[in-house]
Amino acid sequence: MPILNEAQHKIVSDAVAEAELTTSGEIVPVIAEMSDGYSDVAMVWAAVASFTAMSLLVAFPDLAMAKWDMLFTGGWGDSEWTMGQFTSLVVGFGLLKFVGVWLFLLIPKLRFWLVPGPVKRLRVRARAIKHFKVGAERRTHGRTGVLLYVSMREHRAEIVADEAIADLVEPEVWGEAMADMLDEIRKDCIAEGIAAGVRDVGKVLAPHFPRAEDDQNELPDRLIEL
Repeated sequence: MPILNEAQHKIVSDAVAEAELTTSGEIVPVIAEMSDGYSDVAMVWAAVASFTAMSLLVAFPDLAMAKWDMLFTGGWGDSEWTMGQFTSLVVGFGLLKFVGVWLFLLIPKLRFWLVPGPVKRLRVRARAIKHFKVGAERRTHGRTGVLLYVSMREHRAEIVADEAIADLVEPEVWGEAMADMLDEIRKDCIAEGIAAGVRDVGKVLAPHFPRAEDDQNELPDRLIEL
């Protein structure tokens, strides 16, 4: 299901066309539902749960063996466990714990809830850079492409600029564009927020990269929805 409808796409496309009237820079807005599936995070949580479970069994072996006898032999189990039997119990329980937690975290909402904030931030940044390299980097004559990337599930956004722009514009300068964009998105005005960010980026680019009379539009003026 699309994130934005046709009318909302037009709001962003019009903002890109308007912003590029004053600059030779090329602005590429991108919106994604989510930046990563975080399957590796689910594996890490499953491994942590498994290791913790095995560590508890090793820390309290008498209790573990007594519980096993009570559950499966009614308390009539062998009074003496061999090292091999106890090792099998520990490893088997650890494997069951791993599989159980991993299956539990196949539910996307639960898996996503357990992803640490710094990991989300890094994944969104990495995905933004990846899309920039594919869709905007060095695809303009003056290397003046800028990508605005919004990841809805992570509630995060990134601005990535081409070499010529990065050499002249400090990263902190994009703060106003980011703030204006996120202010609107928090109000559930997603298209309006991206449009505001696009216009702010255009204002930043205009003094450094003014539009020439023979300037050509090298990248499409539209919102890319992933």
